[in-house]
Amino acid sequence: MIPRYSRKEMTSIWEEENKFNIWVDIEVAALEAMEKLKIVPEGTSAKVKEKASFDINRINEIEKEIKHDVLAFLTNLSENIGPESRFIHQGMTSSDVLDTCLSLQLKESGELLMEGLEKLLNALKVKAIDHKLTLCMGRSHGIHAEPTTFGLKMLQAFEEFQRNKIRLRNAIDEISSCAISGSVGTFANVDPFVEEYVAEKLNLNIEPVSTQVIPRDRHAFFFSTLAIIASSIDRLSTEIRHLQRSEVMEVAEFFSKNQKGSSSMPHKRNPILTENLSGLSRIVRGSVIPALENVVLWHERDISHSSVERMIAPDTTVTLDFALIRMANVIEELIVYPDQMQKNLDRFGGLVFSQRLLLELTQKDVSREESYKVVQKNAMKAWESFDSKDELNFEELIKKDKFITSTLSQKEIDNIFDMDYHLKNIDKIYKRVLNK
Repeated sequence: MIPRYSRKEMTSIWEEENKFNIWVDIEVAALEAMEKLKIVPEGTSAKVKEKASFDINRINEIEKEIKHDVLAFLTNLSENIGPESRFIHQGMTSSDVLDTCLSLQLKESGELLMEGLEKLLNALKVKAIDHKLTLCMGRSHGIHAEPTTFGLKMLQAFEEFQRNKIRLRNAIDEISSCAISGSVGTFANVDPFVEEYVAEKLNLNIEPVSTQVIPRDRHAFFFSTLAIIASSIDRLSTEIRHLQRSEVMEVAEFFSKNQKGSSSMPHKRNPILTENLSGLSRIVRGSVIPALENVVLWHERDISHSSVERMIAPDTTVTLDFALIRMANVIEELIVYPDQMQKNLDRFGGLVFSQRLLLELTQKDVSREESYKVVQKNAMKAWESFDSKDELNFEELIKKDKFITSTLSQKEIDNIFDMDYHLKNIDKIYKRVLNK
């Protein structure tokens, strides 16, 4: 985590202070459950809760000597609590605290990510509605294909992030697991009621079979979901970057009054935010393989997963949180150039209507092969003349082609080159997404 790509709302979840506070909450909740079972004296949990202060420097000092973080924490608690500290952690093992805490932190992180998703979805919805009928060029392989609308581009992204919202909710539910089952997960020294009580207290689910650790397939699913969301951000960012290229110039990131684009070229207005988002997405995706590797542990547990999670859990959630908010801001402030979109549509003089012309010819008893041949012949003439003084217009070529004019009427040819033709089903697509 570095401040440049971090928001305090997310980093605070991963701060040491918050982690140890959660550890205290787990231990106190476990004591409350043990009181109800009459395993520890009545009032123990209240006394412990009142005195359960800790000092991070002291914990680090103890850990440096004993080489065990949970024991260092418990030792520091004991120093501050006194005699009642002997009841803390009864029948529990380190993973009960560590894994339950991690689950809670990931759950809280997931909920914050959900807020970022909502902000982005709102921004995309507004742009999709505003530009529902803003015609622009659709491209395949980076080459002009057929007309679409800029609103549809935004609507597609909206629907994709709606799916991500469902995925994230499932991932949060999956990771919200509490394990207080003791050594090797058999509940030999801690009653299952303790786990049930702590889970309810922390608003988590019980882990059906913990084997001492919470199975890491849950974590793999969580981080894989974050990676998918990052890839969706990257996809949208890449689209904006392409559309901002000087040769295209259909949209642009907002450029503030005093902003500078280059140290050497004063004219530059670069898509730095979306480039940054593509880069940050790579960091988030980088957590997937380590998370998958963590699924495989020796027998009932080992700690090969621990060092990985200490890094990817905060780094991935913090990075994606920042990326979601930045992506939402980019969309909210995105500059759209409808006139330039129309200019790009008009290039090549109607080449984008080649398919419709092909289909109309087949309706006149012309074979598909022959129709394709005559349309492509004219299309290639227009294409190949693009960079010459005598640039040819596709529509004009069609109107001079004797075979085509003998097959289609002038009115039929004019209708073929009607842009509104490509808007006829836009409402149906929008209804699928926004009215479902």
